[in-house]
Amino acid sequence: MSGPSAGSGPSAAPRPPTASVRLRRAARDTREPVRMLTLHGLAGSASVWRAYEQRASSHVELWEAVLPWSADGDPDWSLRDDPADHVEHALDSVPGGVDVIVVHSFTAGPALEALARRGAGRGPRAAVVVAPFHRRTPGEFTWDDATYYLSGFHRILEEGLRISAGDRLAPQLRAAMALRVRDRIGPYGWQQFFGAYLRSPFLNVGALRLPVLVVAGTKDFAAPPDDARALAAALPDGRFRLFDGCGHFAMAEQPDRFAHAVHGLLHEVFAGTSPHLSDHPSDHPSEQLSDRLSEHLSAHPYAPYAPELT
Repeated sequence: MSGPSAGSGPSAAPRPPTASVRLRRAARDTREPVRMLTLHGLAGSASVWRAYEQRASSHVELWEAVLPWSADGDPDWSLRDDPADHVEHALDSVPGGVDVIVVHSFTAGPALEALARRGAGRGPRAAVVVAPFHRRTPGEFTWDDATYYLSGFHRILEEGLRISAGDRLAPQLRAAMALRVRDRIGPYGWQQFFGAYLRSPFLNVGALRLPVLVVAGTKDFAAPPDDARALAAALPDGRFRLFDGCGHFAMAEQPDRFAHAVHGLLHEVFAGTSPHLSDHPSDHPSEQLSDRLSEHLSAHPYAPYAPELT
């Protein structure tokens, strides 16, 4: 009996990265524009950033990545590809280089891995990470975590459909669509997701010297807010923002607060070279970015977070 043909199985070498980028919006203010690249999560799309696009500061030149694990991507990426390779390819594809990377959910782990291995001087000057999956130590994972994310994976996908479609989809149809998306992702896609999560304690945080804003929502049942808190505390130049009453999609659920937080980071990092960044698009006193990580973060260690998937 003949076996599988050479190069056809999961053990074959990874394919060349297939991530692509496209310019979504040119900077309206061309004085020292800041090139920003947004990256969607697993089974997501670039449309998740549309609310932020409408609120982004005029100096932002907005690029978006289309990654292989998008909603309409090729599921075979999960058989052997390293997702960090695709992130690196997207970073290298933006003409002139990326100043700020903004990344969501599953893609946050591979993106941080890519930035860490690029080293100083070869990557963006700042990053925004929304709803990351991150644990401080391997011992924080249990079999209950695997069960939770395996049996409830479709619920996370259903939440994404709820946010993107709103009331246009009946709950029964939305649930059925989520199952179809789950089946299209397949076991290998899920393994890529959970594998990236399991690798998170080994992230070389010391190599991430850039300012990183980590955003979480108190009602996120997919990525525990304490994951984001732990990541921000571990980063050399991290800062943490927790949005009350917000779920897994802060940029879509609370776009004004999100845009304000991002603008604060841009002002902090780029104001020296772009003085016009002092013009703030909104005024939300609860989202001031002047305060740094302090004893508050270290006083809130990671606690298991396992809400009911209902």
